[in-house]
Formats: sequence, C-alpha cells, structure tokens
Amino acid sequence: MEIEIPTGVKGRQEVMVTPETTAARYGSGLVEVYATPAMVALMEKTCLASVLPYLPEGFGTVGVKVDIAHTKATPIGIKVTCESTLVEVDRRRLVFEFTVCDVKGEIGRGRHERFIIDTGKFMDKL
Repeated sequence: MEIEIPTGVKGRQEVMVTPETTAARYGSGLVEVYATPAMVALMEKTCLASVLPYLPEGFGTVGVKVDIAHTKATPIGIKVTCESTLVEVDRRRLVFEFTVCDVKGEIGRGRHERFIIDTGKFMDKL
C-alpha cells in the first residue's frame, strides 16, 4: 500500500509543566524543572499527531531516532509548546524537525525519525 504524506506537514502540542513532568520525578535529575524525557515524549506526540490524519486505518508510526538539545530549564506551572515540521519522506521513513518553547523562548530543538507501520503486522512480529 502506497501512503502519501506531503513534506511540510506541521504539528503543535502544548503541555503545562507539572510535578509529574519534572527531572526529579523522572529520575533524570534532582531539580523540579521540565525533564528532558518529558520533552522527548512531547516531541514524539507532536510528530505522531501531525501525520495521523494521513494514515489509513490500522496504520501508525513508531519512533526510531531522536537527536535533541534541551538548552533551558522551565519551572513548574509554565506552559511548554512543541512545533514540528515534516522535512523528509522516504517511503515509510519520516523525518521531522521540531522546536520546544516556553514563555521566555526556545528551550529545545532537534530532529526525529519515525517509521510508518501496519500496526497489526507489527504486533504479530513481537
């Protein structure tokens, strides 16, 4: 099955930094600021959600590569926004660029790769 997703597809997701999304809670640090693993999860969610409308029923995507820089800390109670752009499509391989910002500006950026999967076949192989 040929699935066509145009480059340039954009995504956007927002979350509030809570005690559950801090480095101290994730175990990735000792301080009560937005955790890098939480930022990665937000980035993956943003990229995934941006392409879901283009996928036939029974198909999804899985993340396979993440290259990020988390450059600034964000405290609890501040909103964080991720914006993604699909920059490359190579058959089932999707490459995204993204930025993550809070009210003071950019806190992170990077690239992310996902592969389109037939969910049923994928799960059967496990």
